Amino acid sequence: MARHSLGSAFCAITLQLLLLSSLCWADSRIQRSRGGPPRPQRDLPSLSKHYSNYRKRAVNGSACVEAPPVKITAPKQNVWRQLTNNDTKGLLPWLYRQEDLNLTRGYGGRHSNTYWDHELMLPNKTDVLAYIDGDGGEPARYAKVTVNMKSTGESTFDDILVGPLPVDRTTTTWQALGYPYTRKTGSIRDIWAKDSQVYDWISKHTNAVKNITTNLWPDMKRNNYYWIGSEPYLQSPDGKIGSWYAYWNSESGDFDTGTLLPLNLYFGVEWSLDTDPSDWRFLGWLYDDVLYPTSEAFQAAYRKGDIRIHPANLKGEWAESGHLAQLRQGEVLPLDTKPPPQAVAPAGARFSIDEEAKYVEWMGFSFYLGFTSNRGMAFYDIRRKGQRILYELSFQEALAHYAGTDPAQSTTSYLDAAYSLGGSMVELVPGYDCPTYATFIDVPDLNSKNGICFFEFNGDCPMARHSGFVYTTSTKNVYFVVRAVYTVGNYDYMFSYEFYLDGSIQVSVRASGVIRTQYAAGNEEYGYRIHDALSGSMHDHTLNFKADFDILGTANTVESTSFVPAAEKYVWSDIPRNTFKLRREIVETEDSSRLNWDRATQYRIFNSDEPNKYGEYRGYRILPTDGTTHFSSDVSSNLANLVYPFTYDLAITKQKDTEPQSTHPHNSYDIWEPLVNFDNFFDGEDLVQEDLVVWFNLGMHHLPHTGDLPNTLFTNAHAGIQFSPLNYYDRDVSTETLSQILIKDKYKGNSSVRNFGQQEPVCAVDLSREAPDLSHYDGGYFY
Repeated sequence: MARHSLGSAFCAITLQLLLLSSLCWADSRIQRSRGGPPRPQRDLPSLSKHYSNYRKRAVNGSACVEAPPVKITAPKQNVWRQLTNNDTKGLLPWLYRQEDLNLTRGYGGRHSNTYWDHELMLPNKTDVLAYIDGDGGEPARYAKVTVNMKSTGESTFDDILVGPLPVDRTTTTWQALGYPYTRKTGSIRDIWAKDSQVYDWISKHTNAVKNITTNLWPDMKRNNYYWIGSEPYLQSPDGKIGSWYAYWNSESGDFDTGTLLPLNLYFGVEWSLDTDPSDWRFLGWLYDDVLYPTSEAFQAAYRKGDIRIHPANLKGEWAESGHLAQLRQGEVLPLDTKPPPQAVAPAGARFSIDEEAKYVEWMGFSFYLGFTSNRGMAFYDIRRKGQRILYELSFQEALAHYAGTDPAQSTTSYLDAAYSLGGSMVELVPGYDCPTYATFIDVPDLNSKNGICFFEFNGDCPMARHSGFVYTTSTKNVYFVVRAVYTVGNYDYMFSYEFYLDGSIQVSVRASGVIRTQYAAGNEEYGYRIHDALSGSMHDHTLNFKADFDILGTANTVESTSFVPAAEKYVWSDIPRNTFKLRREIVETEDSSRLNWDRATQYRIFNSDEPNKYGEYRGYRILPTDGTTHFSSDVSSNLANLVYPFTYDLAITKQKDTEPQSTHPHNSYDIWEPLVNFDNFFDGEDLVQEDLVVWFNLGMHHLPHTGDLPNTLFTNAHAGIQFSPLNYYDRDVSTETLSQILIKDKYKGNSSVRNFGQQEPVCAVDLSREAPDLSHYDGGYFY
């Protein structure tokens, strides 16, 4: 991934000046030019959802009838829905009237307090359960408002709690927000406060070697370069801030190839928020792995001819995708001119939805959807046949941590929630991202058109089958998918949440897009050479999630079950026999609750107060389905105390309203004392029959190779986890489906077939209606 660190603050300031008064922010694609604080969130009007691929065919005796989802009414209000226009009516004028906030409209200058953004403050679980499980009233609505406080001379970003909403002059109040943060304050330094001064100061140093950089890459257009710095900024315990900046070829003029064209030149700087440039340090120039401590030293080496000229990474079809090239290259594959297999839904959608409440039902499952600009889509109150399995299933943070000999790679660790992952939700492409028959809906909360798709899919293998002597049975593996794609800078993440007929739930993440690379020069220990002067940059993708289980209530326990080798002596054997047996261990406290997968161990979460009729505890098994991983190291020079959510495959804590999220989007503003330090969650509390949260990581160790050009493939970069019933039901509940068959008396040569009332479709499908019309595809943003 790649983002721009310096200069983005100026973009944010300009946007505030132009748009702040209307609570709107511009096309969120601009925000992918990374760096600086997040921009104000757009307060969109309520927009009705639409089903862009819905086509109702005439019934003529042979044609299929494709129906939209059934409209239903949610049993309760969606208390996790984002703030509506009614919620926020009058919010901004009210904020400006608060004398103790002393907010100035617009940017307001270097020493003025300004409004930054707002979103729903998620209600506490303890308040919500009384509402959704009983007769308690709907929790009051509150906004989490972020303000940039500068009037005291020290610039900070402060989270405050405003409510109840909608605004009422007699009841609405504001207070500093601290209870959901381990720091116990929502205030954190504005790490970009001096970016304009830093930029001017850096320019003096870069201009001092302009004669070198103008001639250093003769095969490239003169001065056709730019430089970007560390993400996040380097930070020392004494408060110093630093960054190493790398030069990149900008000849492509497009972000798609920008991360594939590194140059072999770097410079470092260090400054302080508390001092002026006279106390700042220039750390030197690094070229060809030689450090020149000053610009004068760099100039002296250049004049002596000690600077070797290396080729630049230049644009070309090898690096281009999309509109920059024809994309398809090489000889046409045999028979590839014929259309590939096509999935269809002859009866249309088989799920139900309350569009306003964002509530969905499918084959006994039900859930609510919620959205935030930083974390995107989340699921709440996931139930099967009315019994809650998960109170919350939500993405928390995505880390892309790089390594390399040069300072650009070694100091890069992207935390994507800070760049508005939800605000990067893109329009899905029918027939490619999702089947053409999928239902696509808008997400006004995130300024996204057709940002989510819902569809059923029949897997490429049956869910179950068996052949006996006189019969054969087989059950179709039909499952329901909710999918979104987030494009953050140069990477595309596909999130798929899948629901299965046996009661299982699976979370899958895939990564594609354009890799970030490094200049190929003595870095063989960190990656393969993948082009003339280009090396793949090794990195970890680690995506952190929250799963708040409520298995038959809020009192739950986690147990590991391991297959262990054993030499056992039995009464019926004279000698010990080599075998294996089951070892069970309860995860008793938070002191022992950070766990990693191994091949022989599984984990289950259950309610020991609710045994089944055989005396076994009813629960759900937690098991990886694809290659998944945690961060490669348990420490990070770049992240310091931000690293803890990513260092294990699983971590289990006691649920607390004061620990709702493992990270905060502003955490990188202070890596030593972040707003949320996940390590502080683990304070030895008892985990037996308590309300438990399982935090899990999905990820990939990515070592790019030539096959990653021009794009990384979803098929190679994926990870998944599954929650499946374990002694939860008395039998396999997938037998409830009609999507199965029983073939009897097959030995007689005239088999009888039972399909349990679900007929195979025999209607005619007009595939011309299934061909997606992509002529109006625009990326999916409202303007």
